[in-house]
Order: sequence, then C-alpha cells, then structure tokens
Amino acid sequence: MSKKAIVAGHICLDITPVFPDRRVDQPGDLLQPGKLLHMQGVDVHTGGAVANTGLAMKILGADVKLMGKAGRDAFGTMVQSILRDYGVTEGLLVADGEATSYSVVLAMPGIDRIFLHDPGANDTFCASDVPQKELEQAALFHFGYPPIMAGMYRNDGEELVELMKRAKAAGAATSLDMAAVDPASEAGKADWRRILEAVMPYVDFFVPSVEEICYMLDPERLSEWQTRAAGKDLTEILDIEKDVRPLADSCMEMGAKVLILKCGAPGIYYRTASEEQLRKIGSKLELATAAWADLEGFERSYVPERILSGAGAGDTCIAAFLTAVLEGYAPEDCLHLAAAAGASCVATYDSLSGLQPLDKLQEKIRAGWKKNGE
Repeated sequence: MSKKAIVAGHICLDITPVFPDRRVDQPGDLLQPGKLLHMQGVDVHTGGAVANTGLAMKILGADVKLMGKAGRDAFGTMVQSILRDYGVTEGLLVADGEATSYSVVLAMPGIDRIFLHDPGANDTFCASDVPQKELEQAALFHFGYPPIMAGMYRNDGEELVELMKRAKAAGAATSLDMAAVDPASEAGKADWRRILEAVMPYVDFFVPSVEEICYMLDPERLSEWQTRAAGKDLTEILDIEKDVRPLADSCMEMGAKVLILKCGAPGIYYRTASEEQLRKIGSKLELATAAWADLEGFERSYVPERILSGAGAGDTCIAAFLTAVLEGYAPEDCLHLAAAAGASCVATYDSLSGLQPLDKLQEKIRAGWKKNGE
C-alpha cells in the first residue's frame, strides 16, 4: 500500500494574461499609464499550494488528498470543476457567503511574476478544517501559504502551530511552505520570527523561497538584496555563503529537520539535520535517516526548453521532491527531480501541463539534461 499524503492550505483561481513574446528588463517597459497593450489570450487555472503542489503530486503518482476552502461563487465553481477533472474534490470546503480567492498573474517575459491577489475564503481556514481521522491515515502532511491565510498567522500563528502539532502527534511527517508577504497588509505586521519559532519544532520539511524567509527573519538584508539587484531578479545576485547560509542557520536552529530554500532560476539550497534529529520525523514516512543526515549543498536548476511563466514552479518543484521522498528515493535523486520538475513547469503558463512522471524526468536527467552554469 502506498503512503498517503495530505496537501492543505491555500487554494485560488489563477488568471494569467498572455503577454507578447518580447523579453523586457523592467515592468515599466510594458506597463505604462494610458498605454494599450495587445495581449495574446489568457490562461485560467487553479493556483495556490493546494492546487499546485497537491495536483502535481497526484500527477506524479502520489496517493494525495487536497484540503482547501473556496466560496460558493463563479470562481469557486471553476475551481471545483478543475479539481473534479482530477478526482480530488472531496477535501474542498465550499463556504456560503465567502468569496473564492483569485490571483491575476502578470508573467512578463524576462522578469519575475507580479501577483494581484485576493485571499478570499483562505482567510477563514483554521486547524479544525483538517479532520483528525485524515491526519491519522497520512504519512505526510504538507501545508502551504500561511502568510496569505489570515486565520493561520493571527495570534502569533496559534492555529498553524495547533495544526502542525496535531499532524506530528498523529505520526505524519510534516512539511511547510510559505508565500510572499505584502508589507502593507495585515500579514506584513505579523511577527514572523515569533511565528516560526513557535511552529518550527513541529516541522520536518521546511520549504520556503529564499526571499520569503529573508523577509520573515531579516527584512533589512532583503532590502539590501533589492538594492543590489536594482530591479532585476534578486536571486541572480545572491551569494550562497554570505546571503543564503545565515538564513539557513536560523531555520535549523529553530528546529527544521530538512530545509529546502528555493532560490529561483539558479536552483535550490538544501540542508539537513543530524541523524538524531531526523529520527524525530514522522515515523509513518519511514525515512532512511542515515542517508539523509548532515547534508548541505546547492542543487543547480536544469535548463528549460523555453520560459513562459514561473507561476507554480516552486510548488511543482516541492511536489516532485515530496513525492520522491514518499517513494523512498535517495536524497540526491529527490533533489534532481525537484530541480527537473521546476524546469519543466516554467516551459508552460500553468504549473501542471509541463509536468512529466518521475521516471520520465529521470530518463531525461540520465540522458544528460544540461544544468544552468555548466
């Protein structure tokens, strides 16, 4: 019997206008007041950690249940329809009187995405929305995007801590992904260091982006990065030793067992704890702790066939990583597959249509798929 997984948290409808295929360096090269820009269609699909990571894991072969919250409105009907196509509507809560979350994703060729986001019903998602009986059947519990789910970060993350604590007590391995924070929003006023210190003892796999964790732990450092990047993708100017490693140190000190920091197009930084610490990971996962202990490095990304949009690439990357972990792959293979899935994702406008099964990704890797920087 395959190990069961749950992916819970944020879900939304992503609306991605298709920009002309003209590479730009700055958003202002295309977006100017009073300017009419001729678009080339629109891509509409589900987004958020539940849809991106959860559906990707299902496509990759995982036995996964998706748990999120939507409203009983037009966008909610569209979300339900998409999930129904994959046979995973059972865990979706549909709430009367609430709006379904949506994002308008501006994916201009040459620069990172810009999101116009309404969290909608995600703001009222709480720990009790995940049934205890489901946690008791799961080998892995992945939760995504608490920074855009008000109920999960208010009161110093009380609901988030409660949920992760329950999952750990049920014997599941736990995984936590984050999301970008709007500094001007309510989430921007939350004490994220305090939230992370409270929840991290109950987190086995911590998988945020480097920008997200930098904002939460060292916003002054993030401002310095932005100054150095001068409007371009800041992951391209980062030094692993000077910029990334100090943040990783903080995460490990807080209690993370396996740390994955998504560093955009360059690749993935990874770090694991000692074997003694790894033995605290949920027993139902049956992780080979000796093989996973005391690892550190940087997994460079693979060169994509083309680049259309980075939307969902980080989620897809994590989906491949977690699915490979569930299947018992060696650590290096889990990392290779994570990078390969991310490269496959950016070749399409959505996070799923470019995804290939793990064995197909491995075939491409073994055939000499070139990595960035080689």
